Amino acid sequence: MSTQQGLDPRQPAPGAQGGPIIQVAGVNKWYGTFQVLTGIDLEVSAGERIVVCGPSGSGKSTMIRCLNGLEKVQQGRIVVDGIDLTANAHNVEAVRQEVGMVFQQFNLFPHMTVLQNCMLAPMRSRGVTRQQAQDTAMKYLERVRIVDQAAKYPSQLSGGQQQRVAIARALCMTPKIMLFDEPTSALDPEMVKEVLDTMIGLAEDGMTMLCVTHEMGFARSVADRVIFMADGRIIEQAPPSEFFSNPQHEKTRNFLGQILSSQH
Repeated sequence: MSTQQGLDPRQPAPGAQGGPIIQVAGVNKWYGTFQVLTGIDLEVSAGERIVVCGPSGSGKSTMIRCLNGLEKVQQGRIVVDGIDLTANAHNVEAVRQEVGMVFQQFNLFPHMTVLQNCMLAPMRSRGVTRQQAQDTAMKYLERVRIVDQAAKYPSQLSGGQQQRVAIARALCMTPKIMLFDEPTSALDPEMVKEVLDTMIGLAEDGMTMLCVTHEMGFARSVADRVIFMADGRIIEQAPPSEFFSNPQHEKTRNFLGQILSSQH
């Protein structure tokens, strides 16, 4: 692909300091004969906070899972922090070092304490000492306000606490980018706020974030940009003020009408 598509990692994009940290161009993906992503183009600047929303089955989770190589794409190009994820398989590991991911299910190791869950990846992937890993883990457990639970096992925690541990674990790798795949959808309503508050804190620290969520209040207050997907395509994207007050596409209007009425 040529630089006309704005994809040479050495070429800063207009207005972005040092160029976008994520560049997606012409991405198509199929599961068998079903096309799940169609013509995805996206650029994300360092420090930008993006909320991705849309109906179930619109390709939201698949798109962000492509950004750290959890899903492979059949066509198109993805460059993350200057590393071309689609060029060769070896680049996937390099990208995962820089990209933290928090899932709908917390995916904590049940046989390890909270502290051990947070120490494992830095020791294995970054080769840090046990003491360094422990210091980093305690710092981020403090950051997500759960340091007092460090010696407990995941089964001893509430869902909201487990998700905050999952966020701390991702942060222990000191990623440049955090991806959240519906991080509150498996939680009881009273636990949603504690996780969203943790994410708001990260946003205030300037973390580059992409978050798939139905939490429109979070999108309004935190996002720099809201992306609406339907049928595997990006249908519309705009700053929250514009997105919520003046949606351009009929599908966006229908989605917002349904979701906002259900959240009142």
